[in-house]
Amino acid sequence: MTNSSKTTRKVALSTNAITVLERRYLKRNEEGKVLETPQDMFKRVAETIASAEDKLGTGVDSKALANEFYRMMTELEFMPNSPTLMNAGRELGQLSACFVLPVGDSMEEIFEAIKNTALIHKSGGGTGFSFSRIRPANDVVLSTKGVSSGPLSFMSVFDAATETIKQGGTRRGANMGILRIDHPDIMDFIMCKRDQTVLTNFNISVGLTEKFMEAVEKDEEYDIINPRNQKVQGKLPARKVFEHIVEMAWTNGEPGIIFLDRLNRDNPTPQVGEIESTNPCGEQPLLPYESCNLGSINLVKFVKGNKIDWDRLRELIRYATRFLDNVIEVNNYPIPQIAEMTKANRKIGLGVMGWADMLILLGIPYNTDQACELGEKMMKFITEESRRMSRELANERGPFPNFKGSIYDKKGAKPLRNATCSTIAPTGTISIICNTSSGVEPLFAVSYIRQVLDKDILVEVHPIFEQIAKERGFYSKELMQKIAEHGTIQDMEAIPEDIRAVFLTAHDISPEDHVRMQAAFQKYTDNAVSKTVNFCNKASLKDVETVYRLAYKLGCKGVTIYRDGSRDMQVLSVKKEQKEEKVIPMESGKSARKRERPRALTGATYQMETGCGPLYVTINEDKQGVFELFTTMGKAGGCAASQCEAIGRLVSLAWRSGVQARQAVKQMIGITCHKPSGFGDNRITSCADAVAKAIQMHMVEHGDLDLTHAANGGACPECGGPVEHEGGCCVCHVCGYSECA
Repeated sequence: MTNSSKTTRKVALSTNAITVLERRYLKRNEEGKVLETPQDMFKRVAETIASAEDKLGTGVDSKALANEFYRMMTELEFMPNSPTLMNAGRELGQLSACFVLPVGDSMEEIFEAIKNTALIHKSGGGTGFSFSRIRPANDVVLSTKGVSSGPLSFMSVFDAATETIKQGGTRRGANMGILRIDHPDIMDFIMCKRDQTVLTNFNISVGLTEKFMEAVEKDEEYDIINPRNQKVQGKLPARKVFEHIVEMAWTNGEPGIIFLDRLNRDNPTPQVGEIESTNPCGEQPLLPYESCNLGSINLVKFVKGNKIDWDRLRELIRYATRFLDNVIEVNNYPIPQIAEMTKANRKIGLGVMGWADMLILLGIPYNTDQACELGEKMMKFITEESRRMSRELANERGPFPNFKGSIYDKKGAKPLRNATCSTIAPTGTISIICNTSSGVEPLFAVSYIRQVLDKDILVEVHPIFEQIAKERGFYSKELMQKIAEHGTIQDMEAIPEDIRAVFLTAHDISPEDHVRMQAAFQKYTDNAVSKTVNFCNKASLKDVETVYRLAYKLGCKGVTIYRDGSRDMQVLSVKKEQKEEKVIPMESGKSARKRERPRALTGATYQMETGCGPLYVTINEDKQGVFELFTTMGKAGGCAASQCEAIGRLVSLAWRSGVQARQAVKQMIGITCHKPSGFGDNRITSCADAVAKAIQMHMVEHGDLDLTHAANGGACPECGGPVEHEGGCCVCHVCGYSECA
């Protein structure tokens, strides 16, 4: 690396990357017009982060350093977390991805946390909470002589606040809610998301203790403790409680599990406080009021031939560590307590993306001992080199203020600038920008179908697979289409066996191998590893239990699982066995021929509550399926009524011309206006959104649609692309949408 590169370097971005940047990252004016190019964005970020050198008075040439930061981003070797890309050098200036807030037991403390949550979400961050300090439901409240409503009722208030807050159009609110396994309300917490219309803005995890896990192994009871007075309130059978956790995770993927004692075993500053919670995706254990600044190395860029260039990787790690420490200096924190705690511990989280792609280039199947051994070696190298750089920064700038009394101080280690250095975060959106695989996840697909807004249907092919297929002579558009429809290449004899061995997708890999890879990276990661363990739909409760026990045995700090098709309130996924809607082919240069309207049609009318009042949507069918749509507003006249009539006419024309009903839903669902209505899954964001959801309801009632996830995880609510469960979250690889961002 050299400092001679200039901040005018062109960047080779994929079409998807440019789309994601334009939708979510680039500056816009009040009219929504994009004001900067991707190069402008990288320049803005590089110069802002490098300016910390001048602020700290390090004597380092900040312009030369900005050139280096710009180079490593534009060459897609390193990417900081999304808030840094979005906000560095802009008025908001909030650069952290994740925060943890304390939730006390008093009304004042609880609503102070809600206020701070609103400020964090407004700034673009996600929040984690432990609700374990709140006294249980029906417990005594001395100040009022009444009874407590318990942690779950207050979680609903946090959820409603999150639903209401807009995040400047860039990132939606996301929360992690954790309750200790020994809290009296633990059974209600475990079961709380059986109804998936509640707590829709929360990921939830149970905080397991070593005592509990030992009781599970021995099939014993364990103590339930009232947090109000720390007295034992009763006992529960550990194995039965564990089985309930497994059953709910099998049912819909939640709750996850967090091993609290392991988080605190690796807590670098126990003298400051106890770790009770993590960020929304579980990879960042934090003390109350801490934030963390994350960034990821694109490992693909460090493969030369069939070898890893460890020297180049070392140099990149050094610059990336300096970059993330600088972020702490120039960050604009949402509340003073977070600024104070973050600067006192200076935690950073350097991680990776492109791991699956690196294995492919090296010819190593993901589900092998060789891959896990390399994962351990890779993460050990990254953490050790980042710590080495952190020690140099401590000599240059001083150690993190809470170093005295830390675990490093007690071990007699040399001072560090950062209390933690490494984290494996989900990289859903930034991996799209870098055109590489996400985090340490396997591939989500070798080939998939994407429909863009101009109605073109495109087959997206993994770039390395496409290159190899062309070089080896087995590429064809027909094969790529077949792969996209089939979902796996493992049984395709037209593809050479050695290629099939390395191009494994998440569902080609056993859950046990998912866990082994997570454990391999966890072994040398300061914080934690965000990863999803994928199960097929037919997986049993015993399969899930086996993975939970294996994760505990192998030293993971938590587990998130997802059984394919297990969530029953997801967006638009067509049943595989449903009859195909007849699509009328377009004649060259002419319009499609419309179906003629029969004299009589049957249908149904759906009442949808919109911000403009009740909207009645009537959907009629002929023998081929949906045929026409009419709308009536509860109050006559006005723009809303006329626009709804126009929507009905256009949808009817589209259906009669052969457009599938689901395509109409994809185009309209999620469109927003200034008068939304409702909350959670009942939320209607506009009249167009109401029409889309009425069509959805109609298809469900007529057996033409299933609201479960298909093999690809369902459809993205923003673009209709495939959604995949990875990194502890739902991510769309087409537009960058993420449930956890």
